[in-house]
Amino acid sequence: MNLAKSLGSIGGLTLVSRVLALVRDALQARYVGAGFASDAFLVAFRLPNMFRALFAEGAFTAAFIPMYNRRVAEGGGKPAGIDFAERALAVLFPMLVVFTAALMIAAWPVTYALSGGFKDPTPAQFSYAVTLSRITIPYLLMISLVSLLGGILNSMEKYWVNAAAPILLNIAMISGLWLFHGDDPYETAWVQALSVTAGGVLQLLFLIWGCRRAGVKLSLRPPRIDKDIRRLFSLILPAAAGAGATQINLLISTALAGSLLAPGAISYIYYADRLNQLPLGLIGIGLGTILLPTLSRLLGEDKAQEAMHMQNRGIELALFLTLPATVAFLTISEPIVRGLFQYGAFSAGDTEATSMVLAAFSIGLPAYVMIKVLTPGYYARSDTRTPVRFAMIAIAVNIVGNLALIPTIGYLGPPLATALSASINAGLLYWTLRKRGQFHADAQLVRRLPRLLLAALLMGAALWFARILAAPHMQGLMLEKAITLAILCGGGAAVYLAACFLTRAFRLGDIRALVRRAPAKTTPEETT
Repeated sequence: MNLAKSLGSIGGLTLVSRVLALVRDALQARYVGAGFASDAFLVAFRLPNMFRALFAEGAFTAAFIPMYNRRVAEGGGKPAGIDFAERALAVLFPMLVVFTAALMIAAWPVTYALSGGFKDPTPAQFSYAVTLSRITIPYLLMISLVSLLGGILNSMEKYWVNAAAPILLNIAMISGLWLFHGDDPYETAWVQALSVTAGGVLQLLFLIWGCRRAGVKLSLRPPRIDKDIRRLFSLILPAAAGAGATQINLLISTALAGSLLAPGAISYIYYADRLNQLPLGLIGIGLGTILLPTLSRLLGEDKAQEAMHMQNRGIELALFLTLPATVAFLTISEPIVRGLFQYGAFSAGDTEATSMVLAAFSIGLPAYVMIKVLTPGYYARSDTRTPVRFAMIAIAVNIVGNLALIPTIGYLGPPLATALSASINAGLLYWTLRKRGQFHADAQLVRRLPRLLLAALLMGAALWFARILAAPHMQGLMLEKAITLAILCGGGAAVYLAACFLTRAFRLGDIRALVRRAPAKTTPEETT
């Protein structure tokens, strides 16, 4: 498999989705701002978002894909895989219906838990937040079914359908904001909540179409819990915490920020996290999606060395793309936030606060991506329990960090605590794989990492001086801001690529190798 090509396919669609998400967030900042209405919607949106990350991008795929591939590889072929998927759907669907109904009934305590009760809300404000939660909760049912269908398609190496599905959610939310926004932020946030569930319907219909196009038609059977289903659910539960530690940390941070800080803090954290999620979505989630079925297939064929090589190249590619994003967020976070969000109801003060939160989040960005790349090394071996132990440690660190930092540095506490906990999680995942002999950094990776870091720092120095020249142009109209920001980011990317060649982090042969299957010829220093 050509890892870069597969990532390019998923990454291209994810890029479209993330760009649309930025458009959505920019419209939300303009029409809703960063007050209580925004906080209430973001709390209502947090549960579907978290469940998508825990279930669709984490727990279910981590448990389902290796088991599906094993059924196919054991000689039954595609029909055996479809049979397993139908048995999983038969049990999953009624459980999801009951779970969704229970959450809608319990929307009041759920909203309180997610928000920490907010800080001194009026009864009408809290009731409004509960209403928004009830509107968005049905999305959980639909995204869970999407994850089942997407897992089948990913196992068949038809990655693009599942990667394209989030585009539909963003289109639904952008349409709601653009066509139905009102003068009252509370009215607009209500429309946004409705558009979340509408987007879920579109995603589910799209995945059903994608499966039928691939020759997969699932029938709904009477539920029956057999050995395979018990095994599936025994893997899902620990994987939910293991794969979703970052989302759980953000949930805790949101609740503590809502209860301890003034209105607006939840919005600052959300907008900064959305920008931080852009490289994470393009790189970490894309690589994780590719690596899990690839590693499980290689290990199933007893090709451990090839699996280790694939994971080394995954880490190399992840850090090649992540390090410059981290340095950019640390050096030009203020122009980025100003250019994207500072319009309408989003003030200069909101920009300053959000940019500082973004810089704090970005400290942990390499760790967030490494978690996505390293975790498939456990799931491909059907080990979902080790990542959950490390996730629990990370969550404990996050809680302690929030409680220690929020009283001293306010809204900067949650992102710094989250970055610290993610770094500890990534370190534990790497150390344990290495201790077990299931992963070690090869000579090529060891040679390149310090050079990539040096190239990213050279880019950061260039951006630091460029932001001073760009500052006067970031005060003008929307078009001038957009052009200036594009030049700033594009210039930084050009400097980084030039620095990669200057430091010999990458050679021309490496770039050619990224677009074909043949590896680049190694030099003596790479093989020692």
